Amino acid sequence: MVKLVLIRHGQSLANQENVYTGWSDSPLTKAGIKEAKYAGQILKKEPLALTKVHTSCLTRAIKTADIVLEELGQAYLPLTKTWRLNERHYGALRGLNKDYTRKLYGQKQVALWRRSFEAVPPKLDHLESERRYQRYPASIVPRAESLAQASRRIIPYWVDQIAPELLRNKDQLVVAHGSTLRALIKYLEQISDTGIDGVEVGNATPIIYELDEQLQIITKKILE
Repeated sequence: MVKLVLIRHGQSLANQENVYTGWSDSPLTKAGIKEAKYAGQILKKEPLALTKVHTSCLTRAIKTADIVLEELGQAYLPLTKTWRLNERHYGALRGLNKDYTRKLYGQKQVALWRRSFEAVPPKLDHLESERRYQRYPASIVPRAESLAQASRRIIPYWVDQIAPELLRNKDQLVVAHGSTLRALIKYLEQISDTGIDGVEVGNATPIIYELDEQLQIITKKILE
């Protein structure tokens, strides 16, 4: 049996201010740093043999991963950063307060953009070039994404990079974002397109899956 650990980043400044971020950077707050430390502390009590860590190209996830590893006393573990684990891209909603968008577009429409599988938020008029993505084809940067579209970049990373390690009986840690992890949980638990609407992933709350030799779920534990 092998274990997969999923952790959403600690509270970011954008979380605190209730604004959309997506692929924009947002630092951890003091509360977020504290949450990440606690996640590492409670994870340290679990019987794990982590061999690798996977995170996004965004600071809030990278910092959370660093803090968790420090608390575990395993800062030496290999850490892979990939755009495929970036948060879902919220397009033109990026930087807007969520309550403001409900007034602007209506609660029902915003709920669809945020929670449904297929709905795409308003797209950016144009893309800004960022150095962190210049080594990749320009086509990787979206103007907006539905959760379904985000899944189509996330699941290949699971198949190519995470699953092979698990199949070699090597425990893996993924530190990413709410939507990224919802997409992965949907895939792992075979949740329907409508059922994913009710799935929440709390900040810095470790989820531990115990998987069999075919990577089917044996147990799931949420540490709080």
